[in-house]
Amino acid sequence: MGEQVYLGVDLGGTTIKVGICDVEGNLLTTYEGPTGTEHGADVVLENIAQYARKIVSESAYTWEQVAGIGAGIAGFMDIPEGFIKLSPNLGWRNVPVKKILEEKLGKPVKIDNDANVAALGEAWAGAGKGISNLVCYTLGTGVGGGLIIRDRIYQGFSGMAGELGHIPLVPDLEAIDCGCGKKGCLETVSSATGIIRMAKEAVERGEHTSLALVEHIMAKDVFDAAKTGDETALRIINRAALYLAKSMAVVSVIVNPQRFVVGGGVSKAGDILFDAIRKYYYECAQETAQEGVDIVPAILGNDAGIVGAAGLNLRS
Repeated sequence: MGEQVYLGVDLGGTTIKVGICDVEGNLLTTYEGPTGTEHGADVVLENIAQYARKIVSESAYTWEQVAGIGAGIAGFMDIPEGFIKLSPNLGWRNVPVKKILEEKLGKPVKIDNDANVAALGEAWAGAGKGISNLVCYTLGTGVGGGLIIRDRIYQGFSGMAGELGHIPLVPDLEAIDCGCGKKGCLETVSSATGIIRMAKEAVERGEHTSLALVEHIMAKDVFDAAKTGDETALRIINRAALYLAKSMAVVSVIVNPQRFVVGGGVSKAGDILFDAIRKYYYECAQETAQEGVDIVPAILGNDAGIVGAAGLNLRS
């Protein structure tokens, strides 16, 4: 039959990304097509099936060589059953993804949430390659996370393990409401949304900062200002890094990972962010929990979800 390969599907609200990976996690080829969310779940799942067959037919591999298919999806799900309970991004409720795709494609299908598969991608073939125990943070609009324990995704009792953005860390007097309905969650300060909010509040207070000259403040503007020595921007970045590091210190005495991998758009800020995270982590974490532990940027970028999804049939 030849070499076995695995398909990974990164299901987004506007785009479906499909990739072929070999057994080592090397991404061999990719394909993108529109999601078709507005047409409902049946059309989206048919699109996935068509894109999967198309990418294989245009590759050097045959359909018989495909050993399994995985999909990363944002939402709440019954992972073992492959059942989407609710996906606000897609407008789905109670969709049996695994069952439908297996019927359409005749291959084993596994699903998991998008943050978990991104973590698995980095663990399998990215910044965590060769590390059996690691924790991945994704800093974007929110803060996503994934736990890899002994080379496998750890999902916990109901699939909530790794929801790092909702660790309640911010003290009550500083806490604000989070989108999850609680107060003081990590993502209210350490996400792009949190950084932008703190910058806008500083401008509204009349602080002396170059950010006051920016019409539509983005997280990148805050990092750029910090790199020029802007004290307000530096304080905001340090606050985001402090709470991120505190969450790592908490996680370090629960699962004791060897490596923290930080990805997402915010992570592109580089050393000004990572130096601060490392500084605060080593101040906050128990010495025995931090020994031999490193904090590194993710390297797979937008491909992490595809690679991790492909790995679900091997490492979940």
